[in-house]
Amino acid sequence: MVFERFIARRFMPRTKDGGGFSGPLSVIAVVSIALGVVVMVMAVCILRGFQGEIASKVVGFGSHLTVSNFASSPAYQEEPIVLDSTLVERIQRVPGVRHIQYFATKGGMVKTADQIYGIMFRGLSADYDTTFFASNLVEGRLPMLSDQVTELLSDPVATQAINSATPSTDVLVSSTIASRLRLKVGDKMRTYFWGGDTPRSRAFTVCGIYNTDLTEFDELYVVGDLRQVQRLNEWDERQVGGYEVLVDNFDRLDAIARNVEHELPYDYSVQTIREANPALFAWLDLLNSNITLILVIMSLVCAVAIVSALLIMIFEKGRTIGLLKALGATNASVRRIFLIKASRLIAEGILIGDAVALALCVVQQQWQVVKLDAESYSMTHVPVDIDPMIFLLVSLGTLVACLLALLLPAAYISHITPAQAVKIEN
Repeated sequence: MVFERFIARRFMPRTKDGGGFSGPLSVIAVVSIALGVVVMVMAVCILRGFQGEIASKVVGFGSHLTVSNFASSPAYQEEPIVLDSTLVERIQRVPGVRHIQYFATKGGMVKTADQIYGIMFRGLSADYDTTFFASNLVEGRLPMLSDQVTELLSDPVATQAINSATPSTDVLVSSTIASRLRLKVGDKMRTYFWGGDTPRSRAFTVCGIYNTDLTEFDELYVVGDLRQVQRLNEWDERQVGGYEVLVDNFDRLDAIARNVEHELPYDYSVQTIREANPALFAWLDLLNSNITLILVIMSLVCAVAIVSALLIMIFEKGRTIGLLKALGATNASVRRIFLIKASRLIAEGILIGDAVALALCVVQQQWQVVKLDAESYSMTHVPVDIDPMIFLLVSLGTLVACLLALLLPAAYISHITPAQAVKIEN
């Protein structure tokens, strides 16, 4: 291999090629491979970023897993489950479970002077992970929440004191609801709920406004105190709508869900976020087929570019090939010379493409140069997921595809004999 590498290093310089086509074509091949790698890396990074952004917003409203009463109906009428510290500890010990929190929901209507608007009131406990709402808060603050769940699990004697506590009237509304009802931070919001045949009225105070750009959820949810739902439903302090389970690895969601289900009583059910939003996640999965098509097309472009460059090299250096064979070089050695040269062009194109793609991803991630219509895409800018594995896999895939494509033109070298090469040159 030392002989082949030495010849390849001094063979066919791209900048001084005696007016031939192989020099400019080599530059074109490098540029084509670089552009192909940029397109492939950017496409995968943007897709992963888009999928991750949408998934994180959906999870922010509903967590990864939801444990609820098996008898609960889908018509916004929850059957309560009882807080059980032993069950919570068993779920917490399931590998992959990161956090358990408690919630309850209830449908209602907000009435203003000139409008009536239907909402879902989502009651949260004080130990609820509000990072998602905090990151999407555009005005005001998060609601003050009662801490009765934590106290009840740790000290059952505190039940009587908690029962007399007044639930918080703070609520967090979306910018969509605030705009439609002309609400501002500090405004009172009269809301009506149904308990049996009698409507119940509650006066809430808008303490904050959030915006996730996920219209389906922003149009619906108002966030407040869990104890408000407990009192509206006439539940006691140990009854909640369900447990929400956060996991540390979304890719293992189904496996963790099965393990959690094994710990539950017969009348409890567990639902993954994918099962709760099948249409949305099916749409996200469908985007993978578009990326597969892009990867295939750009791989073919890279392969065609390098094959064209190698063929021109072989045709232009036919006399040199004949001379090398006349001096005793084997077909395999001559093929390796051209493959080493082509491999260097491929590597150069891949490295340039990776560098450009990384620079573009960093610029977009830091400064959000490319904007999106929030109503159409549920986000204000193009998200990117800068994952080293994406760069590595795209680079390796491009290298393998190009090297496999080179086998065909390299095989042509074995058909060139010294006599034919001299004859062709003459």
